[in-house]
Amino acid sequence: MDTSARTRSAVTLAVLAVLFVIGTVWAWSSVTEPFPEAEEQPACLDSPVAAGDRITPGNVVVNVLNASNTDGLAGETMDALVRKGFAEGSRGNTAAETSESGAVIWTEDPDGPAAALLKSYLGPGTQIIEQATAEPGITVVVGEGFPGIKDGKKGVEAKTDTTVCSPPTL
Repeated sequence: MDTSARTRSAVTLAVLAVLFVIGTVWAWSSVTEPFPEAEEQPACLDSPVAAGDRITPGNVVVNVLNASNTDGLAGETMDALVRKGFAEGSRGNTAAETSESGAVIWTEDPDGPAAALLKSYLGPGTQIIEQATAEPGITVVVGEGFPGIKDGKKGVEAKTDTTVCSPPTL
């Protein structure tokens, strides 16, 4: 073997060694890199609704609060509303008063289509009260004497331009 062949072999081995080290360092840094943090999705987004647009249960995020002495009433009510197509918000307990119908709707837009649609599933005696809550969406407070969820309207037409707290699309 002549000197130029030995030099070529040495240079080739050195280049391959450097490429191997660079590849190993890159692979190690990729494997040990932490996973990206999950982005927290909002419970709902204020979606604009034009007058004449139709609101369906899937467009409405509902929270349910239990104001009765019956354990699990908020959960049962939420499950029934979700089966009817409403988007699930939060559930919990409260000491608030309900109407004779056993249910009250709390919303920032008492004349809005979301409240009218939800009321159709709770019964005609259900009161709609203008009240903000800590949770986004529309809130139902169920109490003693609440008869349960009924078959309501499939949709309600918006009478004016408004917004509805709708579930985020993925």
